[in-house]
Amino acid sequence: MKDLFLLDPSVAFLNHGSFGATPRVVFEAYQRWQRELEKQPVEFIGRRLTALLKDARAPLAALVNARTDDLVYVSNATTAMNIVARSLGTIHESPLQPGDEILGTDHEYGALDRMWRFLSRKFGYEYIRQPIPVPVTTHADFVEQFWVGVTPRTRVIFLSHITSATALTFPVKEICRRARAAGIWTMVDGAHTLGQIPLDMQDLGADFYTSNAHKWLCAPKGSAFLYARAEVQHLVEPLVVSWGYEAEMPSGSKFIDEQEFTGTRDPAAWLATPRAIEFQREQDWDAVRARCRELVRYTREKITALTELDPLSPDSSDWFTQMSTLRLPPCDVKELKRRLYDEFRVEIPVLNWNEQPYLRISVQGYNSRTDVDRLVAGLEKLLGRGHLHRPQGQV
Repeated sequence: MKDLFLLDPSVAFLNHGSFGATPRVVFEAYQRWQRELEKQPVEFIGRRLTALLKDARAPLAALVNARTDDLVYVSNATTAMNIVARSLGTIHESPLQPGDEILGTDHEYGALDRMWRFLSRKFGYEYIRQPIPVPVTTHADFVEQFWVGVTPRTRVIFLSHITSATALTFPVKEICRRARAAGIWTMVDGAHTLGQIPLDMQDLGADFYTSNAHKWLCAPKGSAFLYARAEVQHLVEPLVVSWGYEAEMPSGSKFIDEQEFTGTRDPAAWLATPRAIEFQREQDWDAVRARCRELVRYTREKITALTELDPLSPDSSDWFTQMSTLRLPPCDVKELKRRLYDEFRVEIPVLNWNEQPYLRISVQGYNSRTDVDRLVAGLEKLLGRGHLHRPQGQV
């Protein structure tokens, strides 16, 4: 399957989770849309784009069981979460007030931690990061640990569906159910979900949900969606006010108009997203995902045997699919990452989380045991069994 992608064949690319990788046929569709736009930009943007984007939303909406007008294309999940967070913090109908609380976990994505800290300082509410210790045990235990952080001042629950640093799948459906019963808004950061696990917006019950199409769905860079339940769409304001606000030719959805039309930009990644959906169907992606998960399990076994450090979760599909984060002994994470790439041509994130070193593996259809074995060989050399406990700062 590696030949179906544009990746450098000399690199063991075990970091699909950061930015994704686009198959050749999807990238070609992306470029065709770009060329189509350039042939007659005024006709394309001024007279065709509204219908084209609606057509492009339809297969995406079907994939996640949502109405076509309940989701809109955006550039990335971080943008989507900023749209909602800014809206909830400033709207006059039901604003977050000074002293109110937003509840997340200590596993959330760094960019969105920064977003909440910025907005909290600006508007006077408080961002709470509920600790979730690792290793995790069961989803039921997670729900109880998380819900301890809910107080009478909790107005918004902000939660990753699959975390970035720790690569754990959180039980967001049950959290959303409890939150709805308690009158708390829910914002779910599903940046890593679309294409990696099945999504059903009606079943999950989140008020607001976002995911990147350019990661596990393998769409071109810059394709993501923001979903909002019809009942809460009136709470969402445009992050950029442009022609979609007080639209001269309204589409029938204020939510779509205000979010989709924010100025001139290249929509080719959005328009090529249906081709990514089609590509995965052609390749029997359920089988691909199952094969990838088995390769992740193989990797976990190899690396935990080397390090003798317990994994962050049980070997259960409840907790991981195509990504897993593994503990490392004390080491200089930047130097280890550099040497894995320079000496072994392995692209993989090595990171500090909660002041401990970790390695996160992402496995996609183009990966094989050969890639993983190269990683393990690199770790064996750089973290050899006799040198596992070197002081922090040494590799």
